[in-house]
Amino acid sequence: MFTGLVEETAPVVDLQPVAGGAVLSVRASLVAEDARPGDSIAVNGCCLTVTRIEEDGRLSFDLLAETVARTNLGALRPGSEVNLERALPANGRLGGHFVQGHIDCTSQVVSLEPLAPADPEAFSAPAGPAPAVPDHRLEIALPPEFARYVVFKGSIAVNGVSLTVAEVHERSFVLWIIPHTLAATNLQGLKAGDPVNLEFDLLAKYMERLLQPRAS
Repeated sequence: MFTGLVEETAPVVDLQPVAGGAVLSVRASLVAEDARPGDSIAVNGCCLTVTRIEEDGRLSFDLLAETVARTNLGALRPGSEVNLERALPANGRLGGHFVQGHIDCTSQVVSLEPLAPADPEAFSAPAGPAPAVPDHRLEIALPPEFARYVVFKGSIAVNGVSLTVAEVHERSFVLWIIPHTLAATNLQGLKAGDPVNLEFDLLAKYMERLLQPRAS
């Protein structure tokens, strides 16, 4: 189980195709400090198992063919930045939302644009200095088969980042990204057309399943 709070970004060292999948290697720092073979780490939101650890912080993961087909990991290249998060410890803080690391699908970025700064006269308190990086508006295409899971103010994980839905449209949804999140994740490098991993709210999926017999 994860929270969607990315601990660090790390560069891809290699993605090597093998029979039935691929082997992904990244070079981490923080996440590699206490990593052990068999540990679960979310890579761009996808729960993977550490299979090998090198002294230079290189972590390797085996990717199944299903993982390559369902996520954006198969499109990674050496130097690509990925979001990393270790599994939530039993005594850890749930600062984001419940994220399993089971990617539902990928979808394409429609746009990533900076938001205009707020009018200081709209607030009673004096405005502070403007942030070096403004808030951003991230719009992502909404896959029709998963549209029912996306609701205004609901939670969603995008490349493993826990975010809150700000707008829902017929064919897309919008997220507002604060400067800290933009700087701490690989969302900052997104451009129109890029594929992102989506994991929809776990509670919504369980609720739908539980209510199905009653609806029939």
